[in-house]
Amino acid sequence: MITPQKTADILNIVNAQGAMKLIGARLSEVDEGVAELELDFRPELSQQHGYFHAGIISTLIDTAGGCAGVTMMPPGSNVLTVEFKLNLLAPGDGEKLRARGEVIKSGRTLTITQGKVFVTKNGVETLCALMQQTLISIPAK
Repeated sequence: MITPQKTADILNIVNAQGAMKLIGARLSEVDEGVAELELDFRPELSQQHGYFHAGIISTLIDTAGGCAGVTMMPPGSNVLTVEFKLNLLAPGDGEKLRARGEVIKSGRTLTITQGKVFVTKNGVETLCALMQQTLISIPAK
């Protein structure tokens, strides 16, 4: 179980990101090794066919994976993404995205996460993207 302080740390990370404010993302779940973000559709987040833009999908899951990683790091730690790979499986055609990052391995310096992004349309959730990510821990100051 995650501590209230660690939950507050994750919320602070999300709230400190201008990109998360810009797109309107919100933290919907946080637990040890897990973080989930949600985002409602707006036309400003779309590509030419009216779907969520792939850049928005990748931004959301990158942040969810990073937040999941921080839950396994020492208090006060922060994180940077070293690399990530995203497979887009279906168009982001819907009213809402849900990005769930989960820690696969938490090391002293590097942490590996995986993530899934689901798009909801008319009450039906579809897996639209898969991610694998490597994070580096930045020690507390």
